[in-house]
Amino acid sequence: MEGPRALHRPLSLLLLTPLCLLLVGASGPPHLTHQGPDEEAMSIQGVRGGSVELACGSGLAPLVVFWSFTPLGLLTPRPVAVTNGAESKVEAGASALGAVSLRNSSLVLRELREGARGHFLCQALHAAGGQLHTTYSYFALAVLVPVSKPRVRLSDLSPVEGTSVVATCAVREGTEPVTFAWQHRAPQGQEEELVEVTERWLRLDPVNRTDLGWYICSAHNAVSRMSSDGAFLDVIYGPDNPVISVEPLGFSEEGFWAKEREEVTLSCLAGSNPPSHYVWLRDHTQAHTGPVYTIASATRAHTGLYTCLARNSRLDTRTQASARLTIYYPPEGQPSCAVLPNLGAVTLVCTWPGGLPAAQLQWEGPQGAGPTALNNVTWSQPAAHLPNGSVFVCAGQHPALALPAFCRITLWDPLQSPTCWTTATVEDQFIMLSCEWPGGQPPALLSWLDGLQQPLDGSSPSLAVHLLQAQEDLAGQEFTCRGTHPLRVPDPHCRLQLEAPQLSVAQSRVSVLEGGEAWLGCALLGGMPPARLLWLGPQRRQVEGGTSGFTLHPEGAQLHLRIRDADPARHRGAYRCVARNALGSSSRSVLLEVQRYPAPPNVTIRRLTYGRHRREVQLRWAVEGPGNLTGFLVQRRASVPSPEAGAWETAARDIEPESRGRKLGGLDPGVRYAFRVLALNHHTAGHPSEVKTPADPPFSAYPAVLGAAGTGVVVATVASLLVFQYAARHPETFPCIEPPPTNPGSDPAQELTDAPVNVTITVTATP
Repeated sequence: MEGPRALHRPLSLLLLTPLCLLLVGASGPPHLTHQGPDEEAMSIQGVRGGSVELACGSGLAPLVVFWSFTPLGLLTPRPVAVTNGAESKVEAGASALGAVSLRNSSLVLRELREGARGHFLCQALHAAGGQLHTTYSYFALAVLVPVSKPRVRLSDLSPVEGTSVVATCAVREGTEPVTFAWQHRAPQGQEEELVEVTERWLRLDPVNRTDLGWYICSAHNAVSRMSSDGAFLDVIYGPDNPVISVEPLGFSEEGFWAKEREEVTLSCLAGSNPPSHYVWLRDHTQAHTGPVYTIASATRAHTGLYTCLARNSRLDTRTQASARLTIYYPPEGQPSCAVLPNLGAVTLVCTWPGGLPAAQLQWEGPQGAGPTALNNVTWSQPAAHLPNGSVFVCAGQHPALALPAFCRITLWDPLQSPTCWTTATVEDQFIMLSCEWPGGQPPALLSWLDGLQQPLDGSSPSLAVHLLQAQEDLAGQEFTCRGTHPLRVPDPHCRLQLEAPQLSVAQSRVSVLEGGEAWLGCALLGGMPPARLLWLGPQRRQVEGGTSGFTLHPEGAQLHLRIRDADPARHRGAYRCVARNALGSSSRSVLLEVQRYPAPPNVTIRRLTYGRHRREVQLRWAVEGPGNLTGFLVQRRASVPSPEAGAWETAARDIEPESRGRKLGGLDPGVRYAFRVLALNHHTAGHPSEVKTPADPPFSAYPAVLGAAGTGVVVATVASLLVFQYAARHPETFPCIEPPPTNPGSDPAQELTDAPVNVTITVTATP
């Protein structure tokens, strides 16, 4: 050989006597194998896609290493790679084996392919002892293929329960032998290993609902293990017979029960695939669709037979089941306790009617538990062994109530004793005897007895009434009301005696001044039944309050009569107080005297004159004689020839007693008036004054000269004026001239000085 230059020749020319040192390793550190030319090939396994490293040589650095490959079934080797230590070359066709490379004298195969199955030969040339030596190594490489991902195939994806199904696990590739395993996963997630099945095929014969779910196949060989995706087996079945349940759960003899006004849920379950369609019937009438029927607030009307119909739409099969639901409701309200008196004993009664079912009642007392019964329970106890205040409790239980209901009775003695009274009815035709003894448990029994202690009627609790025909011979008779109670010994009683009424008056004679207030009093002293009081007036007529100044004031057994603004003409006289009951009547008289006030003094009119326009008058008067007075009254009327003609009307009233004059207006100038004055003492008027008509007022005028002129006339006129002025200033000398009126409190002299004077002058002219 020519050393390194030999690498430039084709690899087929470099085939020498085989001598090879082989280093084998698919993964991890390679291990060294030395083999002579006469040894058999060593079997090596590699995995497709993996790597194998083959080491060639005996430990000495070879001068040349040559690798060749003979595929299975062929005899001709193919060059793979060669190296002289400094250079190396890989044959282009070696890519069919995988990714081939040299590492020193070792052959490295990566990404191993199935084409690498066959025999590899390594020839190495060594120099030792001045001589060339050839070594080789020979072995068979087996390439193993991992199994591919299995796939499950089902002969029927939706079989009907009872038929046969075959599941097949298919693997595309993988080095034999391949072993299979099956797994079943239920829809609820529970997994089951089918350990006895190791074949490619799984037979389910017959298939049932428990086989429903996912089936997974796993395949493994010496190289790998793979599992398939799940294949779902949908087993069609049902519907089974429905099962009905009720919530809240309550069992009765006929089925289920629930409380009134609570929410009730009826559930129906019938095993089926696909799921069943449900229809609810109540008493053979459709009420709901769906597996759950909810009654939001149950009533008594919801009691009935409920039927659940289940249908499998795939198979068109039907089943049904029925259950009776009863709505329980308690009796209305609470238990009612009562106690009935009996001779020497008490009878306790507890009732609570109604409800479904009937309520269970039981008595319990101081001595322990008593009898039990439905709806009504009675318990008798001797009264002698029962102290005052004994408590008895009746407990009522019902399945529709969470807690028992109770009523209780406390036995106690009525307070005090019976009370008797009488009343008259129907216009005093009957007398009603009444007796009451309230309280107590049980209520006391009352009965009326006559004067001979004989019963008039039967006994009655708490109140006893007896009716008598009213007649006079009942007066003085005595009646007794007797009360009996189990806890009271001896029996208490009350008595009453019938009698005609009696009365008295506060005063038999009452005197009052005119316009004052009088009180007449009358008191009822006795009488059974109670009498009615009334007053009769002087005309023997009953006095009604609110008329003619009368007011009635009843106070218990008294009746007062109040008389306001007493008037002698209307109120004076004898009054009678009358008391009446069903057995008779009595009366007492009271004389009422209405006194007048003393007469006031007389009045005289001092002056009465018209004003300037005759629309007013000035009036002055004077009082004559002694006497009390409280005011004055002025009256007027139209003055005509007859003094009695025309009615007097009030011109002024409420005049102060100190006044002695008054100015009055509102007169008609065309009417001549007459006036008079009266003095008043409260309601008593004095003698009227004399009647006067107003005088014309005095007036002043200047002289008039008629039909002549001259000095004589002027002198006469002046003389006349002087004379008239003198007469006006001295009226006592000329009484025909009346002085003008004066105002009260003014100075008469001043009024005469300043008042104007009206003068009428008659002049006689002489020609």
